[in-house]
Amino acid sequence: MALIDVNGKRFKNFMAKLYGIGAAVVITGAMFKIMHWEGANMMLVVGLTTEAVIFLFSAFEKPASEYDWTLVYPELATGDGASAGDRSLSVTEQLDNALESGGIDAQLIERLGAGMKNLSETAGSLSGAVDAAGATAKYSEQLNTAATNMESLNALYSVQLENATAQVERQNDVMEKLSGASDNATDLASQLASLKGNLESLNNVYGGMLTAMGK
Repeated sequence: MALIDVNGKRFKNFMAKLYGIGAAVVITGAMFKIMHWEGANMMLVVGLTTEAVIFLFSAFEKPASEYDWTLVYPELATGDGASAGDRSLSVTEQLDNALESGGIDAQLIERLGAGMKNLSETAGSLSGAVDAAGATAKYSEQLNTAATNMESLNALYSVQLENATAQVERQNDVMEKLSGASDNATDLASQLASLKGNLESLNNVYGGMLTAMGK
């Protein structure tokens, strides 16, 4: 009689606890080594030794059982689970049978293709409409920009026109003043000529008096 029944429930429970405790010891030893704590080397040796002991015990475990999935999914069976008629059908034939059972025929597929084509054409029309709307919006934006520029030019023209008008008015004032000065100069020249004539007449009279007095 064996000392330990490796197929018994007690051994399975012992191994489950051993896996958990061993993993905790190994992780603790690795943490001591990573953090460089005191006694890290000893803890790492203990952890690795524990891991080796666990592997030694796991060598006596019974391999996991392989379940017969054909009991749940008969389609997986290659023998009696599948009928001879099903095995004789090819993949294409099975697909045709599935489509027929679902009410999917060539006419339905054709209508589906026509619907997809119409949907594609509608999407293309919508794309053209979106492009036209984008172009219209861009043209409107350009018009707004041009209107703003025209307003700026009009304002600049108004300022230049006001400056030119003021300049003309100043020039007219200067010309009027120069014209007045010219008239005054003409009067002065006429008065000087008259004074000169009076002086000449006075000199003649004075000369005649001197001549008469000398005689």
